[in-house]
Amino acid sequence: MENTRVALQKKIIQVLDQCDRTNVWLNGLAGVGKTSIAFSIAEKMKAAQRLAGTFFFSHKHVQKAAAIIPTIAYQLALAFPRVREDIVKAIERDDMLLSPGKSHADQLRELVIKPLQILRFRQEPYVIIIDALDECLSSEEAARLVTLLTEALAGPTLPFIHVIFTSRPEAHILAARPSGVHEIILTTRDKDTKRDVRFFLQSSLKEIRTIRPAVFGQPPIPWPSEDEFETLVFKAGGLFVYAAMAMNFISTTGHHPQKRLELLLREKTTVGADIDQLYRQIIGTLEDSTAQCQMLASIIHLARPLPLAELQEIFHRNKKSFAVMLEAFSPVILNDGVGHVEIYHASLRDFMSDHLRSKEYHIDDAHAHEHLACCCLHLFLRQSPPLTSYPFWAWNKHLSMAYPSRRLRNLLDQFTGKTLSRWVQAPGDSHIHYTYATLRQARRTYLSLVIILNMLVKGRVLTTD
Repeated sequence: MENTRVALQKKIIQVLDQCDRTNVWLNGLAGVGKTSIAFSIAEKMKAAQRLAGTFFFSHKHVQKAAAIIPTIAYQLALAFPRVREDIVKAIERDDMLLSPGKSHADQLRELVIKPLQILRFRQEPYVIIIDALDECLSSEEAARLVTLLTEALAGPTLPFIHVIFTSRPEAHILAARPSGVHEIILTTRDKDTKRDVRFFLQSSLKEIRTIRPAVFGQPPIPWPSEDEFETLVFKAGGLFVYAAMAMNFISTTGHHPQKRLELLLREKTTVGADIDQLYRQIIGTLEDSTAQCQMLASIIHLARPLPLAELQEIFHRNKKSFAVMLEAFSPVILNDGVGHVEIYHASLRDFMSDHLRSKEYHIDDAHAHEHLACCCLHLFLRQSPPLTSYPFWAWNKHLSMAYPSRRLRNLLDQFTGKTLSRWVQAPGDSHIHYTYATLRQARRTYLSLVIILNMLVKGRVLTTD
């Protein structure tokens, strides 16, 4: 939000304005606003024509470490037409340069370092931002990436370049910090952060009053009370993600804002920034929390985010429950009906996966994958999906990690008796090879590989007769 984190952003920009190669490491707990700050800095650097590239690791997007350098090179070519031709020529010279198997060092040298040499005489320093290292990288991957970037971008033939890294304060990630980095630690306790969260809550509640004249009148009546507001501020405790999701919960369409606020404030707490309590309160409003949490866990365990229409197809047998789940969890799930359906913040994934935190609402990984595997098998029994569809592409992952429930085994029996034989008799080898590889991974579901091999052989005999 505008007019928040002003002092912190100013502090970071002061470092970025220096004509040297000082790098910045921004670390803090989940929900303190690291990504928002990184995005705001990126916008300011882009406006100043100083942004060389960004990469935002996230559960919301299917981005892997292999995409880092190509993504930065692409943004570099868009931002600076002078280097675009060099990047294009590098790709033409080596058609494997963008492949995942190519080393980061080769990609960085050809796609970033050499093209940037053209800009070495510019006086203003450039900025590259790598956000949320802890989301997708192991300690070894993070250390290699950080070392590669900081050392390669410090070359004397390059313009001044600052790299901003953000991460949680995980030990294995912090171990990758290079020497001489300018570290900024975000906490929920400093005065500036608490002031900014208070300002965010004030502005958000004012907006709710304004857009709900049927509830608060015109002009709107004062709301909430001073005591209620101060309690809400204490509960947020300097955690931006708590404040944001609390506002989503209070402003949910079809509910009275005061009633939703009372639900949030009902449970007393002695600790601010208790994001777990917020999640439990949201789940506690559901009529069938077990079923809805299972559906939520399924969304979290998808191999990649999917659009609403595709999810409705996958959850065809549970359409009503799925619709109820999306509405109930609207404060913590992003869904505009057009883009991908995805969780609002990684802390929800952490909460749901930790039994000590989610307690009675916990759904373990195996049961989440069991539900997804069953949904895929139900779809296969109804129709033959395209080879490029999510169920055909990902059912092996869910099947191999699923709890071997009786429901799953029954569906597998139906699948092998009907759909599998139809697939192996279809022209071409795609279904056969893929299905065999898939079922080999699913041995712990007790499906006999002998039966599978016999069916595959039979299918091949039938197609060659």
